[in-house]
Amino acid sequence: MVERGSKSVLFLCLSNICQSPIAEAVFRNLVADQDVSDNWAIDSDAISDWNMGCALDPRAMSCQKNHDISTAHMARQVTKEDFVTFDYILCMDENNLRDLNRKSNQVKNCKAKIKLLGSYDPQKQLIIEHPYYGNHSDFELCSSSVWCCRAFLEKAH
Repeated sequence: MVERGSKSVLFLCLSNICQSPIAEAVFRNLVADQDVSDNWAIDSDAISDWNMGCALDPRAMSCQKNHDISTAHMARQVTKEDFVTFDYILCMDENNLRDLNRKSNQVKNCKAKIKLLGSYDPQKQLIIEHPYYGNHSDFELCSSSVWCCRAFLEKAH
């Protein structure tokens, strides 16, 4: 639950076992490094219900360990409550964005700003590519892509 006075962000991808939990872990690491963890509520979700309750993809977990970032994650699906609870919902691609906007239209009092995470990328790489059907280097690319979380933190801070 998001506490009053804090900021909140929800990262979202298709299945919540690759991109969005990587972004969540990266962002948690960033706010911890800046000693502002107490100011943030952070989570990640899926659009689909395919992997609800599943752990992070083993390749994503390996990638995170390579960067000394740990995460204990179980996939979950976005809920209507998320749209009224979180300040920001940041998704990975246009399909996520379209689906989120469609879902948000069904929610009264939607307060979340729904955007592509890549819209904060200083290099204007709008899409965080899905690494699931790739190899370890694709997960590394995804992990480096979500470092646009740093730019988001600077803007939202």
